[in-house]
Amino acid sequence: MKRTLKALSTAAIAAMAMTAGTAQAEVKVGMITTLSGGGAGLGIDVRDGFMLAVKQSGRDDIDVVIEDDQRKPDVAVQLADKMVQSEKVDVLTGIIWSNLAMAVVPSVTAQGKFYLSPNAGPSALAGKGCHKNYFNVAWQNDNLYEAGGAYANETGYKNSFVLAPNYPAGKDAITGYKRTFTGDIAGEVYTKLGQTDYAAEIAQIRASGADNVFFFLPGGMGIAFLKQYANAGVDIPLTGPAFSFDQGILQAVGAAALGVVNTSQWNKDIDNPTNAAFVDSFQAEYGRLPSLYASQGFDTANLLISAIEAADVSDADAFRAALKAANFDSTRGDFAFADNHHPIQTIYAREVIQEGDVFTNKILRVALENHSNAYVDDCKM
Repeated sequence: MKRTLKALSTAAIAAMAMTAGTAQAEVKVGMITTLSGGGAGLGIDVRDGFMLAVKQSGRDDIDVVIEDDQRKPDVAVQLADKMVQSEKVDVLTGIIWSNLAMAVVPSVTAQGKFYLSPNAGPSALAGKGCHKNYFNVAWQNDNLYEAGGAYANETGYKNSFVLAPNYPAGKDAITGYKRTFTGDIAGEVYTKLGQTDYAAEIAQIRASGADNVFFFLPGGMGIAFLKQYANAGVDIPLTGPAFSFDQGILQAVGAAALGVVNTSQWNKDIDNPTNAAFVDSFQAEYGRLPSLYASQGFDTANLLISAIEAADVSDADAFRAALKAANFDSTRGDFAFADNHHPIQTIYAREVIQEGDVFTNKILRVALENHSNAYVDDCKM
């Protein structure tokens, strides 16, 4: 189902238009994200964070068309074609899953449209497959896993069992972890995407001799794994990226996640005014704590707004330069793009804790500071 949402106008924007002599041209944004089925919570959070920023901006020249990709690549491609050819959008955003991004992003950027990723950052789009109109506001997929490897080194782990689903982001996960981890790999397993029974994998972990487990299983996969792992009584410590320990997931997992360390470029306790205001306003607007995905949607919208304020989207070169400048206040604090249009940012180690009835995360320490990505030199734009 399609929905069109538009921000409210303000006197400030009207004054800007009068000063310029003409009204700013409307910018049409196509948001394709997952709003139903498995992983819907991630897409809903990206959407809600994005729309909160648009609302707070007070702009009436941003038109957002939202569609549900149902987590299906063919559906995402059809929606992207419709948005580009029929809806005439200027900018696309919203995709959660790397396999969907791989199906959509090269096509829409080749047609001269801008794509701002609030989540998926596959390596294929960071290196040789990069494009001048593609900007990732979240990460390059390997980043949080590279931070996991760095955390494991600092903690003293020597023999890791690694586990991820068999799709682009899962392969990037293992690649990223092994890039920074200096110990041995006790076992390396790729599961089916969407798998929910992990008895066989847990048996392999138990017998592996590993001193820690690093896993990437987003959404319902992570919920199932964490519960089964806790019930199995395996005493090998777990670490992983934020995707398996995000705000919505933690409430479903419960006490089984307590004490587990995970890596993230964002948390609700990052100490800067933008983040504090975001956390408070998101709770006030939606009645729940924001997640990592909500923060990424919020930052993506504010990046877009900063570019709209600096250039007309019809002037592609000027608009692209305004996006690259990243002149906005991020929930993460300092934010900049590497030359392949992926973030340079600090990534933290977080621990799962309980605050009252709510399971959440707190920052333990920095895992990687001002970290870029391994594919910059492969990107030729």
